[in-house]
Amino acid sequence: MRSDMEHADPKGEELAHTLKDEAELLAFKSKYDGYKPGIVPRILGSLLVFCGDAVYGKKPSYLKFRAVEVIARIPYHSWESAAFTLLTLFFMNEKKALALSNVSWFARMASDNETMHVVVISQLAHKAGGGNWFVHTLIPMVFAFFYFWAAYWLYLFSHKAAFELNYLFEQHAFDQYSEFLKTNEADLKSKKMESDYLAWYGRKAETEYDFFMLVRNDEIIHRNNSIAHIEERAAMKAG
Repeated sequence: MRSDMEHADPKGEELAHTLKDEAELLAFKSKYDGYKPGIVPRILGSLLVFCGDAVYGKKPSYLKFRAVEVIARIPYHSWESAAFTLLTLFFMNEKKALALSNVSWFARMASDNETMHVVVISQLAHKAGGGNWFVHTLIPMVFAFFYFWAAYWLYLFSHKAAFELNYLFEQHAFDQYSEFLKTNEADLKSKKMESDYLAWYGRKAETEYDFFMLVRNDEIIHRNNSIAHIEERAAMKAG
């Protein structure tokens, strides 16, 4: 029987809590703030943000986060599937096998983390009331289906473009959660955080404010890790 904490990545949890300190967050975030993705990721990233804002509005909310998080976990599943496909072709090349296995590990940890976001935020959105099954459940699921295959083929043809697109998507998520925390600080701090799934995952949060701050930190960690993997792949090729 595994302990609760074993469902989460211990290093990721430690970092997410460390980034609750504003100075630590700024130092971590600044490392890749100046990164410039290519034209294709920028076009696709702008399209993703535009579609999300068109359907769910620009203002962050429980319901918007529920829909967005359904989609946010998709690239990680796509990458793991694509890496599995490529590993079947290049298993005799140890250097490529290591690079692909690193991607699979990162994708697995990140997808588990994003799944936690989906489940817990869905419960919070339900408690907050409102919502439309067609808009907030069906549309994200349909979009996620097509996004899975788009991200899969994008990774096969250009892992760099795939990671850069995720960089932009996670940056947008970070900005949305930051705005949500700032706008609703008092209200979120007054709400006690209770979630069986969160406990199963191994994350501790006393209030909804604590929870959303950690989710915000998850997004910037995923953003930075996306570019870190590009750099690692380049270093492996150079070596």
